Amino acid sequence: MPQKAHVTSLEAIELFRSNLIIYLSQARPALDEVSAEVMRTRVWLETDQSLHWENQLRRRMKELEQAQQALFSSRLGALRKETAAEQFAVQRAKAAVAEADLKLRVLRKWNRDFEGRVQPLVKQMEKLHMVLSNDMVKAVTYLNQAIKTLAAYAERGVDGQAAGLASSSSRGMGVSSGSTTGRAAKPEPEGIAETGSAGKTQP
Repeated sequence: MPQKAHVTSLEAIELFRSNLIIYLSQARPALDEVSAEVMRTRVWLETDQSLHWENQLRRRMKELEQAQQALFSSRLGALRKETAAEQFAVQRAKAAVAEADLKLRVLRKWNRDFEGRVQPLVKQMEKLHMVLSNDMVKAVTYLNQAIKTLAAYAERGVDGQAAGLASSSSRGMGVSSGSTTGRAAKPEPEGIAETGSAGKTQP
């Protein structure tokens, strides 16, 4: 004998389907934004920052050369000695060059390590995106069909119960009518005549 489905709350399935649709509408854009941010970071490291600090290094090296030339000229001059400002300018230019050089070395390291650190996480994110775009969309479609099927099943069950109640009511009315008819058609015993006005029987 086939088992019957026991549907306790069709509304719970509908609520779950609605929540799943809301989750998908929020999760997929979030993953797209993360993917775009990874791409922007890669471009920022490889292009924007690299070009910026390469230019900074060239400019600061020129400034250092100028400061060193000014200091050297002051030392060669017979009329004056080098000033503290000229010495400070050279030290400041050297520090600026060192900073730019350090920035470039850090950037080159990040450019080498970026793929190795980020790519495993990107692959996991792509797998999740595929699940949300394919499997979860199929799940929503399945839930839609399941809701329709269960709703039709529940409706047939209600109709069947109503038909059963109507049939039982009809059978009950038939038995009652037959009993009444039987009592009305019951024959009188032989030997008993119709009574007269005085209630006496005829001999």
